[in-house]
Amino acid sequence: MASFSAKESDLREILPAKTLETRVPQAQVDRTIASAPSRYRNEISKYILRRNHDCIHCGKCAQLCPYGVHVRKEGYKYFCEPKSHLCIGPACEKSKHFCVAACPQNALQIVENPMMEILGDYRWTADLILATWRMAETGEVPPAECGFDYECGNSGGGFDKLRFKFPSKPPVKVAKDEIDTSIELNRRGDGRPQIRIDVPWYGGGMSFGSVSNVTQLSKARSAVAWNTFTCTGEGGYMERMRPYDDHVITQVATGLFGVREETIQRVPIVEFKYAQGAKPGLGGHLLGDKNTPAVAKMREAVLGISLFSPFPFHSVYSIEDHMKHLDWIKHVNRRALLSTKVSTPNDVDMVAVGSYAAGTHIIHIDGGYGGTGAAPDIAKKNIAMPIEYAIGRVHKFLVAEGARDKVTLIASGGIRTVYDVAKAIALGADGVVIGTAEMVALGCVRCSRCESGRGCPRGIATTDAELSGKMTIEWGTQRIINLYNAWRSQLVDLLWRFGMRSVAELRGRTDLLMHLDYTNDVER
Repeated sequence: MASFSAKESDLREILPAKTLETRVPQAQVDRTIASAPSRYRNEISKYILRRNHDCIHCGKCAQLCPYGVHVRKEGYKYFCEPKSHLCIGPACEKSKHFCVAACPQNALQIVENPMMEILGDYRWTADLILATWRMAETGEVPPAECGFDYECGNSGGGFDKLRFKFPSKPPVKVAKDEIDTSIELNRRGDGRPQIRIDVPWYGGGMSFGSVSNVTQLSKARSAVAWNTFTCTGEGGYMERMRPYDDHVITQVATGLFGVREETIQRVPIVEFKYAQGAKPGLGGHLLGDKNTPAVAKMREAVLGISLFSPFPFHSVYSIEDHMKHLDWIKHVNRRALLSTKVSTPNDVDMVAVGSYAAGTHIIHIDGGYGGTGAAPDIAKKNIAMPIEYAIGRVHKFLVAEGARDKVTLIASGGIRTVYDVAKAIALGADGVVIGTAEMVALGCVRCSRCESGRGCPRGIATTDAELSGKMTIEWGTQRIINLYNAWRSQLVDLLWRFGMRSVAELRGRTDLLMHLDYTNDVER
């Protein structure tokens, strides 16, 4: 696995002595794929396999089934309840291992799960959620016979209207193990570290307070395993994150919650968050029932009150003002790359070029689908420009200004699948930031109660100790590692179908995309 951790000798030259003295050994996390089954006895499934009382527990179903649906524990006479989430349903009927037809007692029955009608929403459909769970459990792409329609959602717009136009066969013969999915984050050639990540995505900013410490640490450990990054969000920097410093982006937002020079000095990337897609012009929100003693201490705030970040930085109204912000970080941390996160107003192209002129290395644009638990409903999806429009606009303007290959363009706001990742890159981005997809990998059911302290029933987006204790760091880490592996496998296959040797070749290839509303092409 590649690594971009600086050598100790180099760090002595660019970091203060105090920071070096307190620097802890950096953790190593293996990216090995391992089974990470659901934490719940009865996982939600697309189909339900029922076994009635006529069953004689002969074991024929277990002998036939290649998917592990039927299990009898060692030393037991009777079978457990079928693992329905592993069943492929009606697709099995034409196979030689169809247990329902083979049962000598006619004791088995497959029915559609009525939960499929209420799970998810138009953007995150039930199929998409279940497929993400499956990838997080196994680390593999769900086989076609599972019947999951997970390439896109059912929103009727955005990425869901875009499709790739694949050739009938790859135009160039490329070995899949030779395809490069890495991207460069420093294109300025300014003497700061050349950081390359192994996959064209990293974890979005989710603060301690908005999510549990277990969730944050699972994201950080997964970033180490896949040689990429995760972001702290605007809630400060947990001490438990220190073994993962080299794979952490710390965020400086308008509220300056928990911002300290010593934490800025620890990390390779610092991000200024000026706005986010779900609530541009509103700043950050953390409601009072999530502001626990630990959160209040981290953010240096009063316990139990709602915390609001102002909008905007009231000291930044020009490129020169923005440059002063960046210069501050460059002075405090001489190895750090600078990232600028903005929402997508109508003039987002001008904002992006201005940020480049100010000296940023990464322009992070966050579109209107960007998720957040505490954003007002009227703001979500109604104010900022959808990310699929913003990417192309910014990309073309940077090209026209001669700056496109001197800065890294990262997009976020509605990235749910690796197909969304690829579409964003084809529109002009270098890579993406993902958020909700990681939460779904950890078992999120999209109940939309993230803003409440005890609102998350699965202990992912919570500050409640009892609820967050439902998940272990080891399990959470493995789930995200598995998801990343499945995604990379899908991305490699997609690039292979186009005959591309690297993900960089996909950037800006809008000719490979079609919009279902404006084409007569046959969808593939």
